[in-house]
Amino acid sequence: MVSDPDIFRNIKDKLQTSASVKTVYGEPVTAEGKTIIPVARMRYGFGAGGGTGPVADQAVGATGGGGGVEITPVGIIEITSGETRYISFEGHRRIVRILVIGAVIALLLLRRRKRK
Repeated sequence: MVSDPDIFRNIKDKLQTSASVKTVYGEPVTAEGKTIIPVARMRYGFGAGGGTGPVADQAVGATGGGGGVEITPVGIIEITSGETRYISFEGHRRIVRILVIGAVIALLLLRRRKRK
């Protein structure tokens, strides 16, 4: 059986190997006088636990853990001879979300109107 400290150590080791600057800022790409550096957001979530309890007059112990990583592209850094700028993808995502929510609301209103 794996002990609680081993579970936490394993999770910590996996997080340390996946968390790096290269994960958030991707490899630069150069073309036509521009250098583009992709930028991402990383989110981690994990948990672990353990316990003991009686099963058929025996003390039985159990431990478990798990986690996940979400990496989302959020923009690019564009470098030219004249300037360096950050171009965000976030505004485009908001517009798409608003359009989808608006379409769903419109469909619900149309359905309600047809029923009357």
